[in-house]
Amino acid sequence: MVDEARIRTPFEGTGSPVWREDRELPVPLVLYRTQVPESWVDYNDHMSESSYLLAFGHSADAFFRFIGIDEDYRDAGHSLFTVETHIHNIAQARKDDPLELSLAVLDRDAKRVHILHTMRNSVSGEIVAAGEQLLVHVDTEVGRSSAVPDWLGERLSRLCEAHAHLDRPAFVGRAMGIRRG
Repeated sequence: MVDEARIRTPFEGTGSPVWREDRELPVPLVLYRTQVPESWVDYNDHMSESSYLLAFGHSADAFFRFIGIDEDYRDAGHSLFTVETHIHNIAQARKDDPLELSLAVLDRDAKRVHILHTMRNSVSGEIVAAGEQLLVHVDTEVGRSSAVPDWLGERLSRLCEAHAHLDRPAFVGRAMGIRRG
């Protein structure tokens, strides 16, 4: 039974790109493109911080679907949950700006995945923002973290290896705070 009140991703029930063993892996992955809607713009006439998080969430959802975490996977009692997110605002995005979000898999272990989204203006190529996420694989039936299945671990490892040569911004993995003295 579909819960109509539940938040949905733009990709549920769609034919968005999925993993294909017979194709080369995209480096980086570009699975989400959008144009800044008016509803994402705040009183400063640019994208609000919550809208950046929403866009990075859509990019992550497209990634989940790409690697095989779809409705069937979640119905079987497994998913990836976000445990930490850092948003780095670099430039402004305004209403109707075209955006392209790329995604790189930075690291993984038996239960966790570290990813980086890079948001660019798709016309100028200017980097607008970056979103860093740490995800954990969860058995939703028992409400605990669990190891990813072997087939998913293999996909994540292949992506991590394919993305290893990509530039890694200096802020990746850094703690937030005010540096003193």
